[in-house]
Amino acid sequence: MQKEEIQNEPGFMTQRVNRLGFLKYSGAAIATTGFLLAGVGCKKDDDNTPVTTKVDLGTGDIGVLNYAYALEQLEAAFYTQVIATPFTGITASESAILIDIHKHELIHRDFLKAALGTSAIIGLTPKFTAIDFTNRASVLGTAKAFEDLGVSAYNGAGKLITDANYLLLAGKIVSVEARHAAAIRDLINPNSADFAGDDVVLGLGLDIARTPAEVLAIAGAYITNTLDASRLPTS
Repeated sequence: MQKEEIQNEPGFMTQRVNRLGFLKYSGAAIATTGFLLAGVGCKKDDDNTPVTTKVDLGTGDIGVLNYAYALEQLEAAFYTQVIATPFTGITASESAILIDIHKHELIHRDFLKAALGTSAIIGLTPKFTAIDFTNRASVLGTAKAFEDLGVSAYNGAGKLITDANYLLLAGKIVSVEARHAAAIRDLINPNSADFAGDDVVLGLGLDIARTPAEVLAIAGAYITNTLDASRLPTS
C-alpha cells in the first residue's frame, strides 16, 4: 500500500481521536513532513530489484538517511508479512493496532526513499526464517525487538546528522517509533509499566541510544543483504 492510498482511505482523517486513532494521526503528520522533504532529494528511484550483494550506505547525511531507510524497509517488510498472515488467535484490537503500525512503517519507508531520490539504496531482501508468523509470542516478541531497536537507532543517529531538515525528519519518525514500541509492549503485558520498561529507558528517564554498528549487528540477522556502514559519520 502506498502513502497516497493510506491518506485517501475513507475516514482516515475524520475518525474520532482514540488510542488507535492517535497512532493514525501520528502517521499522517509524518507523511506530511515526507512530502515537504521529498524535494530535498533528486528524482525518485523506482528500481528496487532485490539482490544479495554488499550494500554501501554512503557518507554524510545521505548515508545516515540510507541507514534509516534500511531499517524502515525491514520493519515495513515484517509488518507486511504480519498483516498478510495473521497469527493464530489474533484479536480485532490486536489486528487494528498492527494494521496502524504497518501503515506507518510503509509511510516511513516510502518518504525516506523519496527524500533520498537517486541516492537511495536498493530494496533489501528480508530474512525472516527465525520468526514463526503463526505464533503470537514470536510475532509480538519480534515486533517489540524491532521497535525498541528502531528507537535506539534513531537516538544514536541524531548526533550524526548535520542538516536541520533531516534532523527534524528523524525526530518525527523516532517519536512515532516510540509510540509503536509502547503499544506493542502493552499488547504483551497489558496495563503494566512495561510500556517504558527499564530495559530501554535508563534511570535518568532517557531512552537507549545505539551506534549504527551496534544496530546493524542485530538487524543484519534479518536481512539477506550485507550492509556496509563503514563510510557513515561517527561523530
